[in-house]
Amino acid sequence: MNAPGARPEACSGCALDRRARMSWESFSHLVLIACTLCVAALGPASARADAVPPGALSVRLVGLRNDHGRSGCELFASEKGFPTDSKAAVQSVWCPIDGRESICHFSPVLPGTYAIACFHDENANSKCDTGFLGIPTEGTVASNQAKGFMGPPKFKDAKFSFLGHPTELRLRMEY
Repeated sequence: MNAPGARPEACSGCALDRRARMSWESFSHLVLIACTLCVAALGPASARADAVPPGALSVRLVGLRNDHGRSGCELFASEKGFPTDSKAAVQSVWCPIDGRESICHFSPVLPGTYAIACFHDENANSKCDTGFLGIPTEGTVASNQAKGFMGPPKFKDAKFSFLGHPTELRLRMEY
């Protein structure tokens, strides 16, 4: 007969015996791996059900007068700095031109209200060139094809709602 708490001799060499010999370090390592796998598998599912994941927002610029240079597109979340202050933009991207068209991709973009300002940087100097009175000498366009009166367009005229779903806006460049 065995002492209280001792394993019966019939268990010697069985699976129970091998598990009993597993060290605490090995056991905690297995638990850590199992938890990591669960978090990885359940991570997106554990987010709030009403949270909308960020989406892709693209702008297709058409009507460029040539393929020289590149196009610059800026995404603004408020009227602050719109459309001339690049530092106030939420995102700024440079895009190649092909066939007098350019596609700029902003990603990821959270749902919200935004306005976009784009220009055709024909001489690739990374700025929108202007003439004597500050009027652009390169093509420009804003979302909603908004136009300014005696100055650049206003955010309130260019703003749009982005719901977080993949969206492509089509804007015609103006010279």
